[in-house]
Amino acid sequence: MSRQDNSKKGKTSGRGKNTSKGKSSARGNAPVKGGKSKTPSKTHLAPARPVIEKKQDTPKKKGDGRKGIRLNKYISNSGVCSRREADTFIATGLVTVNGKVINEMGYKVNLEDDVRFDGRRINPEPDTYILLNKPKSVASTTSESKGLTVMDLISNATTANVKPVGRLGRNATGLILFTNDDKLVNKLHSKGMERLFHIELDKNLKASDLDKIREGILIDGEKVFVEEISYVDNAPKKEIGLKIKNMGNSVIRTIFDHLNYNVVKVDCVTIAHLTKKDLPRGRWKILTKREVELFSML
Repeated sequence: MSRQDNSKKGKTSGRGKNTSKGKSSARGNAPVKGGKSKTPSKTHLAPARPVIEKKQDTPKKKGDGRKGIRLNKYISNSGVCSRREADTFIATGLVTVNGKVINEMGYKVNLEDDVRFDGRRINPEPDTYILLNKPKSVASTTSESKGLTVMDLISNATTANVKPVGRLGRNATGLILFTNDDKLVNKLHSKGMERLFHIELDKNLKASDLDKIREGILIDGEKVFVEEISYVDNAPKKEIGLKIKNMGNSVIRTIFDHLNYNVVKVDCVTIAHLTKKDLPRGRWKILTKREVELFSML
């Protein structure tokens, strides 16, 4: 009869006096070489199947991923209070995650989650501001399916969860601002962000067309305005300086396509008070405290 027949569990094995099959050194239960432990390790005694079933049967909540951090630590890192105090606030229902009140101790969240304390969104990371001088053929998106992106270019700049403010076309070049400061982002989207572009056309821009753009041009029943427009000094009339507050840059091509010009080059040379000075193409820099403070004047 097989030695592993469970129906004979506890019966003397015959190998030695008082040696039972329950303590057999069969595969998977053998003691560690060099040791004389008479009792199998707790690891072998722990029932594996119930643990597996628990993981399969328990639905995973949003924010419970292994990469997340505990909610009380998230709150503490944001500077609101200590972790112990955060537990109290969580229990009293003052904390929401993605719009839902969370009372569960040990609940985990991710950096991209919308965590609010007493209605105010909080962030466990320090506010970070990065300026990039984007080269051509790089997508200004956070998507990983678009090839080389601006996020790849600033990957070594910070561990903070920054995102680009505004967009540039893949073939456009120039300045892009990145930040995790939601307050500033909301301000720029509501008030606009002045950006000056150096634009090159396939032919000289007529003075009459320049005046049309300056006064506001009607496109598809809607009047499109720019902040400023002028010829570039000491350059052919096909090179234009154009300032807009639009967060994208598609309006540029919309304007010139309407007037039958092809846009050859688009380069963002300033964002608000920020310039490309000492910032070569493809390089980035962390904004100084003074550069950040100037945004409060917008």
